[in-house]
Amino acid sequence: MRVRSKDEDSVMDLLKACARKKDLLSGIKIHEDVLKRGLLGKKHSVASSLISMYAKCGDLAKAWELHEELHVRGVVSWSILIAGYAQLGRGHEAINCFEQMQNEGLSPDAITFTCILKACSITRSIEKGEEIHDMIVDRGFVDKDIVLSNALIDMYAKCGVFGKAKQVLEGLRIRKVVSWNALISGYASHKQGHEALDCLERMQNEGVFPDAITFSCILKACGSMKEIEKGKHVHEKIVSLGLLDGNVVLGNALIDMYVKCGVLEKAHQVLEVIPLRDVVSWSILMAGYVEQGKVHETLECFDLMRNEGIVADVVIFACILKACGSLGDLSKGTQLHDEIVRRGFVKKNVMLGNALVDMYVNCGMLEKAQKVHDELLVRTLYCSNSLIVGYAQHKNGHEAMNYIQKMQSEGLSPDWITYICIPEACGNIGSIEKGEVFMMRV
Repeated sequence: MRVRSKDEDSVMDLLKACARKKDLLSGIKIHEDVLKRGLLGKKHSVASSLISMYAKCGDLAKAWELHEELHVRGVVSWSILIAGYAQLGRGHEAINCFEQMQNEGLSPDAITFTCILKACSITRSIEKGEEIHDMIVDRGFVDKDIVLSNALIDMYAKCGVFGKAKQVLEGLRIRKVVSWNALISGYASHKQGHEALDCLERMQNEGVFPDAITFSCILKACGSMKEIEKGKHVHEKIVSLGLLDGNVVLGNALIDMYVKCGVLEKAHQVLEVIPLRDVVSWSILMAGYVEQGKVHETLECFDLMRNEGIVADVVIFACILKACGSLGDLSKGTQLHDEIVRRGFVKKNVMLGNALVDMYVNCGMLEKAQKVHDELLVRTLYCSNSLIVGYAQHKNGHEAMNYIQKMQSEGLSPDWITYICIPEACGNIGSIEKGEVFMMRV
């Protein structure tokens, strides 16, 4: 067994710190230093630490490049890559890595299996997940590794295969809160609220106490079922246990539950009293106000949020643009447009592009709406329809018809909203017959 030098240990500790802080720039500098000092040997543990640093910092291309340069690749380096792809939501690449690793004759360990199960969850690859489950059973890992068992429950629950998820859970000698949470989270995500509540009851009957994650999932279930009374009871329990202190995720789950149940005053009260609130807290509340048509309250929330020094995200901008459109507040909408452009959001985010077009259409600024629409890198049917509806309603039938044809030339097929606009647009230009012919053609 080769003993590592102090230099190696020091470099590996520094790389772990960079990975933990997501400090890619410092990691690159350490990599350069490693090369200068000749510490990157063909079978060196420093190489694995570098691969891990790049993977955890999100530079998977560089991680892969280093991995490919290794003369001998082991389970550790493959597992690091698989974990990196899975953590960034790139499940298919993770599965490809897993298959390549096996083709090289390497046998996965418990860590590899845990990471690849996460990839199966992301891609909803239930057949691959079942194949991996069989491999895990063959190697006798299920009874030995609770983390791996929890990953199996989570994979089946996220894929909606609850019979298998319950089977794995019931096969555990000791069922802890993490295992129950995996199943409850799956039920909540698939809007099977009653089943989530049943799980909570069973868990408590076994003497397992819920934690903040359990309550977050249960609140999601209550919201999906509009179970306001149950939600209030859970709220009281959370407060009595002091779980809201410093837990912004749980606070946001409470706000979301009240919003989903349509009790926006209570949602606002929760936001005001929780010890920690962030941009997500405000976006949940504002989206609720917009959905109920309470545009003045939406704008008031926006001002309050900014007074706290919180920077708006794309969800909040979309909500405020909708509010501006509803009020016909072109001045405010234009200011927001300028800010969105400065932050580089428009070309990257389809939702914001749609919201901007909608806002200008509702404010009667069709030329501006068209300009925004035409500059978008990705144009959706929703966005095109907004513009077509605007032209039809403002008695500009020629432009409406032109945009229907342009939409089709870009590969977008008309839907029922588009069809509704055709008679109105043709009526505006005095050609109902043209509309009938056009509808037969599309």
